[in-house]
Amino acid sequence: MKKQSTVKYNFHPSDPSQVIAKLGKEALLLQLKKMLLIRNFEIRSEATYLQGKIGGFFHSYMGQEAVQAAAVCAMGVDQWWATSYRCHALALLLGATPLELLSELLGKASGNAAGRGGSMHFFTERLLGGFGIVGGQIPIATGAAFTINYLKSVPELKERKNCDVAICFLGDGAVAQGSFHESLNMAALWNLPCVYVVENNQWGMGTHVNRAISVEPIAENKAASFGMQAYTFDGMDFFNCYSGFKHVFEKMKSTPKPVLIEVVTERFRGHSISDPANYRSKDELQTCMQRDPLVIMFKNLERAGFLTEEQYHAMDKEQKEIVIAALKQAEESSWPDPITLEEDVFAP
Repeated sequence: MKKQSTVKYNFHPSDPSQVIAKLGKEALLLQLKKMLLIRNFEIRSEATYLQGKIGGFFHSYMGQEAVQAAAVCAMGVDQWWATSYRCHALALLLGATPLELLSELLGKASGNAAGRGGSMHFFTERLLGGFGIVGGQIPIATGAAFTINYLKSVPELKERKNCDVAICFLGDGAVAQGSFHESLNMAALWNLPCVYVVENNQWGMGTHVNRAISVEPIAENKAASFGMQAYTFDGMDFFNCYSGFKHVFEKMKSTPKPVLIEVVTERFRGHSISDPANYRSKDELQTCMQRDPLVIMFKNLERAGFLTEEQYHAMDKEQKEIVIAALKQAEESSWPDPITLEEDVFAP
């Protein structure tokens, strides 16, 4: 089904040269390296899934790398983070190693969740989890934002380690869920410091956003009904995303109120790896891949004199080798002992 869209997005203003001057060479090369690690992780994991070594579902983040890389870079790892089942990138950005995540995908005992969570349920100290239920993470992030305010309001708890905001990533398909509207309504009523980020990758599970969501742009229209500030970012451009997230973060630290952000992006794979994505033509896919976030990032750094094409390919190869080595180690690691099956299971 060919998509039809005439939506005009008003992207948050940004200037790549200002971001380049602010972050500097080393920090930007580190961000590109992280994005390359995500891309190589997804490529190698996808191949392993297609070989039948990974069970369950598998949702690739390929094409969206700039979004969460920029968000974590702008707001720091010490916030509360929640996301959907497309959770591989955020886990890597928040400190999970390729080895523990690949072990989890393979169901090994040394995995991120001891082999019990699989692709959709990665977590870290600050990542409250990937969620398999569409919109399931939205109330969780809202609760985390409530906790931030609560810890600040109770005198005896003020000294406890706290953070500034909770960040919730969700897909365009989750906007139609009741949990979205109920959570945003509550956050607005209570002035909760929650950043709701709609990663609009256009397709939901396979239906184009303009046939699934009644009004577009999403943030501009939906935020108004909750009295929230709305922002729209170009999700293929790290520099635009970083400028936007940094602006929102600094504003929320001084005036903690919820905000709704729409990040316009497009995934390079189907909804899951088992999805052939017949609803999108090859020409449409090739058109969107011309704005590969990795290439946009590289070209800007090349123009700044920070990186040559040869160095870029060497960096890409380095990250690929890291993932391959981690996969080999994960494949050789131990399976869980069946006797541990009932451990860490909550039962009232």
